[in-house]
Amino acid sequence: MSTKNDTKMKILPKCQKGFDTKTNYLRPMKNSSVVFLFALFIAIFSVSCEKEIEIDLPAYEEQIVVQGSIEPGMPPVVILTYSSGYFQPADFNSIANSYVTDAIVTVSNGQNSVTLTQVCSSNLTPEQLQLAESILGIPAAAISALNICLYTTFDPIMFGSPGTTYTLQVQKDNHSLQAVTKLNSTIPIDSLWFASPNPEVNDTLGFIYGFMSDPDTLGNCYRWCTKRISHYPHWAPDENLRGMQKDLSFTFPLPSVYDDEFFNGLQFGFAYYRGETPFSDKFDDTGIEDGYFKRGDTVVVRGSSIDYKVFRYFKTYEDQMANQGSPFALPSNIESNVNGGLGVWAAYATYYDTLVCN
Repeated sequence: MSTKNDTKMKILPKCQKGFDTKTNYLRPMKNSSVVFLFALFIAIFSVSCEKEIEIDLPAYEEQIVVQGSIEPGMPPVVILTYSSGYFQPADFNSIANSYVTDAIVTVSNGQNSVTLTQVCSSNLTPEQLQLAESILGIPAAAISALNICLYTTFDPIMFGSPGTTYTLQVQKDNHSLQAVTKLNSTIPIDSLWFASPNPEVNDTLGFIYGFMSDPDTLGNCYRWCTKRISHYPHWAPDENLRGMQKDLSFTFPLPSVYDDEFFNGLQFGFAYYRGETPFSDKFDDTGIEDGYFKRGDTVVVRGSSIDYKVFRYFKTYEDQMANQGSPFALPSNIESNVNGGLGVWAAYATYYDTLVCN
């Protein structure tokens, strides 16, 4: 919930008083004299004056955040949430209440326009929850607990088609949002393989490597993610995971996006480590296997061609994630492609491949 009142923050900086000593000559001093002067020096410089400074923070303005996507042969899926202020709580209830319901959401492809239907997870069957998990990349249990509401359509006229530009419009109370994204042609991955970066030390853990051929047109951008569809063995350290599929949704490494600035029109190689589900406490996300694929894993690889504005959104978002509040990092804003709001409306020209890590 937003507040219309300005917030004042009080900062109490310390201003040190000066210390002046006049001497005409230097003479040797005993150790006790040195200690005394050093203690006096610290005492004087510890004395400080405090001045109260008031900073008027601008009133927080609530905005709508868009998380929307469309893929070839798939319907558009849009999740809307309200933004929250820096000093507002981020507990379970506030997250559950952040979803925007009863908005008017339309998608057009230049020839046709469709109003999307609101679907809330509290009304989904277990099978539909599993489908929602695969589309959203959010565990089914979390989707059900949060009662996530999304907007989509079952009209095939608005399913993703390569080469098409899609315009999203959202109306909710006094909020009016618009975003445009283009669904590019799919660019396949030429080859994939698994290898250990240090086989002399451990040849069971490694990364996935590959080659792609970039078209001879500057500005192609890509995003990468994976999902392990093999299962935990019966001797896994966590008995609750034994027999379960390793990844229930696609996970993204950091960074997950790149453009063709340095390899336009060329075949290029890449290597990526394994991403993980946010807030995961699984043994292979917190122990020595963290970030690695494991020999014997069966991995679905999804490479996506995305337009430049979508690339800039994820690039700036991941830069902030990598900085994690470092005081030495350059300040930057996330570059949304949504006019009148925040977030991203993204078209993914996806290519899927499956690799057995041998």
